[in-house]
Amino acid sequence: MRLLTNKPGSYKLNDPFVIALLIFSAILLGYIIATGGLQSALILLCLPPILIYFNRYFIFPRIGIITVVVLAFIAIGLTRYIRNVPLGLGIDFFLVITYIAVFFKYFNEKLDLDSIKPMKNNLVLLSLIWFLYSIGELANPQALSRTAWFYAMRGMSLYMFLLIPLVFLIFNKVKDLKFFLYIWGVFSIISSLKAFQQMNFGPDSAEQFWLDNGGAVTHLILGELRAWGIYSDAGQFGAAQAHVGVLGTILFFHLKNPKEKIFFLIVALMGYYGMMVSGTRGSIIVPGVGLALYLIHRKNFFVIFSGGFILFMFYAFFRFTTIGESNQYIRRMRTAFFPQDNASLQVRIQNRALLSVYLADKPFGGGIGSAGDWGKRFSPQGFLSQIATDSWYVQIWAEQGIVGLILHLAITFFIVLKGCYILMFKIRDPELFGILSAFICGIAGIMGASYGNGVYGQLPTGIIIYISMAFVFLGPKLDEEFIRIKAEKNKNAI
Repeated sequence: MRLLTNKPGSYKLNDPFVIALLIFSAILLGYIIATGGLQSALILLCLPPILIYFNRYFIFPRIGIITVVVLAFIAIGLTRYIRNVPLGLGIDFFLVITYIAVFFKYFNEKLDLDSIKPMKNNLVLLSLIWFLYSIGELANPQALSRTAWFYAMRGMSLYMFLLIPLVFLIFNKVKDLKFFLYIWGVFSIISSLKAFQQMNFGPDSAEQFWLDNGGAVTHLILGELRAWGIYSDAGQFGAAQAHVGVLGTILFFHLKNPKEKIFFLIVALMGYYGMMVSGTRGSIIVPGVGLALYLIHRKNFFVIFSGGFILFMFYAFFRFTTIGESNQYIRRMRTAFFPQDNASLQVRIQNRALLSVYLADKPFGGGIGSAGDWGKRFSPQGFLSQIATDSWYVQIWAEQGIVGLILHLAITFFIVLKGCYILMFKIRDPELFGILSAFICGIAGIMGASYGNGVYGQLPTGIIIYISMAFVFLGPKLDEEFIRIKAEKNKNAI
C-alpha cells in the first residue's frame, strides 16, 4: 500500500492550536464588523484580493506598468464619480511602487546585464535631459508656486523619465507589446461606447453635474453636445480617439491573424467615430499627419501615390464641398479647414501676441505650472494664469520659455526621426513593422494636434506616447524575438 507523504489541508483541523486560531479570528472579525459596520466589512472583504495583488506585483513588477496604463485611461473620468480624490496621483504612486518592486526583485537575484543593455540609448538620455531641465525650472525667479510646479511637471516630464526605463527593463517582450495594444484598444472602444451613450441617451447624473458646474461652457455649443467618453474633456477625447484610429488602420493592413485584424478594424472605426462626435476640430490633424507619414514608411511609389490621392480626396471633401453640412459633426470638422473664419483661432493668435511681448525678456518662461489650469488654481494673480495657452507648445513656451520650447521640439523631432530610421532600416518582420509604424505615426499625429490643443502630456495620451517611444527604440530586439517565435511555429507545424 502506498504511504501518503502529503497530508491534506483538512488534516490541520485536528490541531487544537489551528482550531483556537480560527475561533479567535472569527470572534475578532465579528467584533470589527459589529463595531465598524458595513464599511469595515467591505474593507475586510477587499483586503485579501489587495494582498494577493501586491504579492503578484512584487513578484512580477510588469503588473505595475499595466496598472499605470489602466489608470491613465480611467483616473480622470472617475473623478466625476469619486469627487475630491486626486486619482491622477495614483499613477505617480504606482510608478514609484514599481521601482521599489524592481529593486526587491533583483535584490537577491543577479541582474541580467543583457536585460539592461537596451537602456543605454538616446531615448533614456533624452528623457533624463528633459527631466533635468524641468528640475532646473524650480530655480526660475519668475515662478510663483512650487506646488504648481509639482503638479504640472508630472505630465510634462516626470512620467516620461520614469516610464521609459521601466519599459526597457521589465516590459520589453513581444507578449508585453501585444498586451499593451489590446489594453489600448479595449479602453478606446469602451470610451467610444460611452460617447455613444452621451450623444444618444444623454449624460448620466455625475456627468450632468459636471456639465452644470462649468463643463457645459466648452461641451455644449449652440445646443449641440460634444462627447468626451471617459476622458477629461472633448479635446483630449477627440485627439486620443483619432490616435487609436491611426493605430487600428495601420494594424489592420499588417497583422496576419484574422481575429486580430477584425479587432483592430473595430478599434479604428470606433476611434474615428469618437473623433467625430467629440467635435474637436484639431483632432483631424492626427490621421492627416499620421497616415501621410505611414505612406512614407512604406517606401513604395504606388502606395505613396494611391494613399496620397485618398488623403487629398479626404481634404477636398471638407475644403471644397458642402456635402454633409447638415450633420453637426461634419459641419464642425469642416471649420478646421477654414482658419480665417475660426473665431477661436483668432483669439488664440491674439493671446500669442500678448505672450510674445511678456516673454520677450524671459528666455526660461514664467515657471512650470504658472499657466493653464494649474496657474488658475495655484497662482491666479499671475499674468500667465489670465491667458489661455490652449496649445501644448504655447504652454511650454509660456512656462519654460523659448529655451524650453526649442529643447522640447528638438527632443521630440529627434525621437520621431530616429524611430523612422529604426523602422525603415532595422525592422524585418512585417507585423512588427506595422505596429512600430503605427506608434511613430501616432506620435507624429499627436505632435501635430498639439499645436492647437494641449493634448500631448495629458492622460492617457502622454502615457501611451512614452510607452510607444520605448517600444520603437526596442524595435531591433523585438524584431529578433518576432522572427524567432515565427520560426519556432513553422518548425512545429512541420
